[in-house]
Amino acid sequence: MVEVAPAASGMTMAPPPRKRKLPGWAVFTIGVVAVIVVLALTSYWTGEPALTSSSTMQNTVTLGLPILLCGLGGIWAERSGMINIGLEGMMILGTWGAAFGGYHWGPWMAVVTGMICGALGGALHAVATVTFGVNHIVSGVAINLLGAGVTKYLSTLIFEPISDNPRDSPPIPQFDTFSAPGLSDWLGDLEKDQRVIVSDVAGLLRGLVTRVSPMLIIGILLVVATYYVLWHSRFGLRLRSCGENPVAAESLGVNVYFHKYVAVIASGALAGIAGAALVLGSSPSIYQEGQTANRGFIGLAAMIFGNWRPGGTLAGAGLFGYADGLRLSATPEAVHALLYSAVIAVVLVFCWQVLRRKWKTAMFAVIGAAAMYVLYYFTDELPQEFLPYTPHIITLVVLALAAQRLRPPAADGVPYRRGEGD
Repeated sequence: MVEVAPAASGMTMAPPPRKRKLPGWAVFTIGVVAVIVVLALTSYWTGEPALTSSSTMQNTVTLGLPILLCGLGGIWAERSGMINIGLEGMMILGTWGAAFGGYHWGPWMAVVTGMICGALGGALHAVATVTFGVNHIVSGVAINLLGAGVTKYLSTLIFEPISDNPRDSPPIPQFDTFSAPGLSDWLGDLEKDQRVIVSDVAGLLRGLVTRVSPMLIIGILLVVATYYVLWHSRFGLRLRSCGENPVAAESLGVNVYFHKYVAVIASGALAGIAGAALVLGSSPSIYQEGQTANRGFIGLAAMIFGNWRPGGTLAGAGLFGYADGLRLSATPEAVHALLYSAVIAVVLVFCWQVLRRKWKTAMFAVIGAAAMYVLYYFTDELPQEFLPYTPHIITLVVLALAAQRLRPPAADGVPYRRGEGD
């Protein structure tokens, strides 16, 4: 008996069912829980409670907020097709503007003037790249150099007569902070009990509800606003279409130049607010030359880690801010314990890849876990010279691991001139 193929009998094969993906909020929640469990186990097994202490979380928020805001600025620019590596320079302009406005008119005006100075840097980048077609990378490098040079000149001109030091501004007023009444004390008691998982979660949560600055509220609102405007508004759909296919967008009546201008200026404004957050979060609250310490570039790394989306950028900023915050609030031994956390994380990655039958990736995970454990076992602490660069090294490692799942906008950095579709 001869079997008849489905195609020959006039029947069509049904396509295989597509695997349902978890929603973004579920992935984010699972990731947060996994990170807390890894840190809690590391804290218990290494005897380093600083890994999950409230002071570490407070430093994480303070240092991660500028990275988050720069990352949001990168999302606005690159979703419109504009590469903006000038975020570092715009952030530098924001730090100087925040110090100037804060010294004369208080912390709220520090945020406003920082935003304006950053937006001016974004406008200059937009004029160069959108109107005159300058290469995005060249323009971004020029903005970084210009931001450092302009602020140094203005500091010498304006701050030196006041503070007797052209590298620093005089102290400016800080925001009043607030804590959740009752909740903060209760979480503090749980943290002191040193119970596995429970005290770790309590310490991390206490850091989020104790001495909260209005800048944190502003940062959260900007994450929500970025997500809503870019993904749930008509304007955001048009802006993102400019980053995917500007010729097609223009053929449908979208003013591509206008949307690119708005995106890059908004990008600079967010970088300027990041500079203001850095100034207001320092102790004392002053502008200092070299204060940004390449956080603009780390913000770009957080954006790439987050796959050009606000939720992922928030996770990346938290990771990089945590590495920096732990360095400031704990001993070198606690930073050294992060190697143990990395071993646990890589082992979890190995188990996940085995379940997915990704044998090559699983093999590399085993090798990486073994190398990190050997380094942890044969050393007591990391060299002091290594500690200031912990966030930068973690940035490189995380980007290398996340590179396979990234999907940038299709026309990101592609030159565009009006009327190309005619």
